[in-house]
Amino acid sequence: MIETVHLFPVLDQKLIELLKSLSYEDWHKTTVARMWNVKDVASHLLDGNLRVISGSRDNYNVPPDREINSYEDLVAFLNKLNHDWVQATKRLSPAILIDLLESTGKEYSLIMSEQDMHREAKFSVAWAGEQTSKNWFHIAREYTEKWHHQQQIREATGKQGIITEALYLPFVDTLLRGLPHTYRNVDAQAGTAIVIDVGLEQPFERFLIKEQNGWKIENHYSGETNASIRIPPETAWKLFTKAIKPEEAEENITIGGDSDLAKVALNLIAVMA
Repeated sequence: MIETVHLFPVLDQKLIELLKSLSYEDWHKTTVARMWNVKDVASHLLDGNLRVISGSRDNYNVPPDREINSYEDLVAFLNKLNHDWVQATKRLSPAILIDLLESTGKEYSLIMSEQDMHREAKFSVAWAGEQTSKNWFHIAREYTEKWHHQQQIREATGKQGIITEALYLPFVDTLLRGLPHTYRNVDAQAGTAIVIDVGLEQPFERFLIKEQNGWKIENHYSGETNASIRIPPETAWKLFTKAIKPEEAEENITIGGDSDLAKVALNLIAVMA
């Protein structure tokens, strides 16, 4: 289990401090989220808070306006929801967004802290290929959303501060849980192993191992590995959230052993896209 629930208040406080430090020009800078500027990303974060509070506290859930029969259907539906919200909130001032993020963030964090981590979550982590997920994974996925959107704002405005061991490692550890799904169609002998290092100054390694019935990811492995890949944090967060393409990342990574096997990891997309 990846523990993230205690990090939501910390990450939220850093977000509020960041947003309060921005100039008018900063709020309108373009981000790696392509069509969204800084203000749009902040608005999207507010949407996430309000959806969780409405659904969890008030048990108010609006059904989809279309049939969801596939992953692609779900992505299209979520993209439309996100687009509609961002467009509607363009009329809100940065100050209003900050006030609302500050108040809703506290309630959002409280809701997360009250969940039974081992019960089945209301929503599965679809990008990891799961049909059902435990609450701890769903909540960790929510953490990755908050982390990478805040990092988009920081990247656009030149204000770093959350690529730290305490905040970054749980984020990237959660993303790597999608690797077995990424490798699902890769044929390899049982016992084939790949080591992925996404650490900061010190290595942070996870091991992808082929078993008879598929791939699994482990925190520790004592056997020999067939391939290795080192992806620095500044590249990993953008790559796995689809902000850059695999070919753009290749110049910053280090590969050992079977390069074809290792490079499959560059196709991991740990967002709904």
